[in-house]
Amino acid sequence: MNTTPKSMRLQIAIFGRTNVGKSSVLNMLAGQDVAITSPVPGTTTDVVEKSMELLPVGPVVFLDTAGLDDKSLLGALRTERARRVFDRADVALLVVEPSGWGDCEEEIAAAAAKKEIPLIVLVNKTDIASPAPELTAALAARGLEPILCSAVSKDLREAAVAAVKGRLLKLAEKPGTPKTILGDLVKPGQTVVLIIPIDKEAPKGRIILPQVQAMRDLLDHGVLSLTCREHEYPQALAALKEPPALVVCDSQVVDFMVKHTPPGVPCTTFSILFARFKGDLAVYAAGAAAIRGLRPGDRVAVLEACSHHAIEDDIGRVKLPRWLKETAGGELSIDTFAGRDLPAEPGAYKLAIHCGGCMLNRAEILNRMGKAAAAGIPMTNYGTAISECKGVLERVLSPFPDALAAYRSARSAAV
Repeated sequence: MNTTPKSMRLQIAIFGRTNVGKSSVLNMLAGQDVAITSPVPGTTTDVVEKSMELLPVGPVVFLDTAGLDDKSLLGALRTERARRVFDRADVALLVVEPSGWGDCEEEIAAAAAKKEIPLIVLVNKTDIASPAPELTAALAARGLEPILCSAVSKDLREAAVAAVKGRLLKLAEKPGTPKTILGDLVKPGQTVVLIIPIDKEAPKGRIILPQVQAMRDLLDHGVLSLTCREHEYPQALAALKEPPALVVCDSQVVDFMVKHTPPGVPCTTFSILFARFKGDLAVYAAGAAAIRGLRPGDRVAVLEACSHHAIEDDIGRVKLPRWLKETAGGELSIDTFAGRDLPAEPGAYKLAIHCGGCMLNRAEILNRMGKAAAAGIPMTNYGTAISECKGVLERVLSPFPDALAAYRSARSAAV
């Protein structure tokens, strides 16, 4: 569990005013001194991240933010960073003092409600004073039951940690969240063929994270997997006594895979699997239909979740733009945004294309999709975009009827 990727952990953001004890609460929950604590307001200057195993909840990431009422010289920058954490939080932990409820707490509660993020209110410093009637009334009006705490009192500290864990166990399972990458597509004992090219983008001596996670998911579901490179795929099929239950390939060889996959055998790509696991595949599929409407000169935003040095034949900066231009029949204006940077004016783009998102959690991916939708911009991802450019998207969406229907509907509407 200690090596669980950050994107697969429950992300818990700690919010509150300056000096309410947010960092002390983080240290309390972590059971160690993770963040610097001080009576000086504004001690936390940037988001502090702590990945840990919080038993019995599981792997989590705590995100300790700067106080949203910070009025210091750099306060505006600090609070902006803190507010951006709402885009990735699965749960918000609001730390307040017993004295009452004000504009800062109201802002945090409203932001959590708007983004449909579960909110836990923890009243700190109750060894000094009991919650004021104003605070009790404000929480009751919002249907919030607070957890009483003191980060410096052993008895209150242990009770608060137990209460937070109990709330998290109830909140961790969000309705509608996919529980598996591909284990629900096949049955125990069946065989899945995984086609993994070894090219310049393959890290030396290992394979990339989505492929590793897919393999682990198959193991967890008792499904056999046969792994091969693209030129070995026909040989892999011939070695099986019966057709595989599913074939999954790297998006770059999707046309080759489709060409050599027998009719009736479901097939898809790693990127499409993660589009479903991390985001909304039906929305991505509908967004891919916009590719056929691209014309020379149109602007396209490519969103990369991780920042890296582009290599000679980089998928997001070289190959995908080339395939898009070929489909559009001319030059396109393509801007790449790396890490957590997003277009300042998304409405300027005809289409947004997201990477597989293996470095982001589901909450942040869905947030990005929501921002694109609000701007009226179709969004798709690498896997669906590449498959559309190569003319095989319907085939690789066949295991996902809802996404296939969304794509066909979008194509019909565009005609």
